[in-house]
Amino acid sequence: MREVWTAAVDAHVRFGVAVSGGPDSLALLLLAHGFNRDQFEAVTVDHRLRPESGEEAARVGAICARLGVRHTILPVEVASGNMHDAAREARYRAMGEWALGRGMYGILTAHHADDQAETVLMRLNRGSGPGGLCGIRAMQPFPSGVSAIRPLLQWRKAELEAIVAESGLDPVRDPSNEDPRFDRARIRAAIGEAGWLDAVAIARSAQYLQQADLALWTYATRDYERTVEYEGDAVVWRPDDIPRAARLICVMRALAEAGGDDFSMADAARLHDAVMAGGKGGTLGGVELRFRKGEWRFAPEPPRRNG
Repeated sequence: MREVWTAAVDAHVRFGVAVSGGPDSLALLLLAHGFNRDQFEAVTVDHRLRPESGEEAARVGAICARLGVRHTILPVEVASGNMHDAAREARYRAMGEWALGRGMYGILTAHHADDQAETVLMRLNRGSGPGGLCGIRAMQPFPSGVSAIRPLLQWRKAELEAIVAESGLDPVRDPSNEDPRFDRARIRAAIGEAGWLDAVAIARSAQYLQQADLALWTYATRDYERTVEYEGDAVVWRPDDIPRAARLICVMRALAEAGGDDFSMADAARLHDAVMAGGKGGTLGGVELRFRKGEWRFAPEPPRRNG
């Protein structure tokens, strides 16, 4: 936390601080206030998914007023589908646009070591690759280009709750955090029951994996740029004998450069593995891949004929 704020002071930049009213975000608010209350503004997103959400956002506003911190409430509409994913997308979009409009460098969020441990274990249980096992990134851009910054990834939840308890503030408690229908709540309960798990050590491992993932992307990018050619709209890739993880990064880049969109790393992996198993190519995200004699040719998918 101190490193983030020292860098901000040196660069003369302003931040937003995301405050839901829960103990984690209230602790972040108090810590930020202790460094320099004039260098940030607080923001609360009202997802309007629970009847009491508006009142909770107003409570955060009252706390900020007592601290002398400027506060904004952003009501959002949450799309149908996976509630947690849709709420996160709506929240990040709204905060990113708000921060961009306020000329801010980024928004601090209160993700901590326990959140990181839960995320890594969830993804490990799903068989995620290196990128997924990096967990929560210390810095990640919003769609607006403003960055989310997470300075508390080495802090335990209990430490943050202690800060709030000492302040005398009454945090908001979201019942969905303990709802066993959700994967994260089940993982959280399992970590609590397994006293031998060290959340800080898991968070540290995620940090090391982020560094390894960055090295992998650097290696893959250098190899790709040496082995790719462009022929009109087509991307022609003649890969070296490189590890599968690096090849997948190259396939992702080739698909994107050929105009592809709306595909995931898992989608690209399935296409890559089908070719390596003897396939001649396929289509993904609006891009057609043709494989012949070691050459991967990615080009925009031709329009379909009617009738």
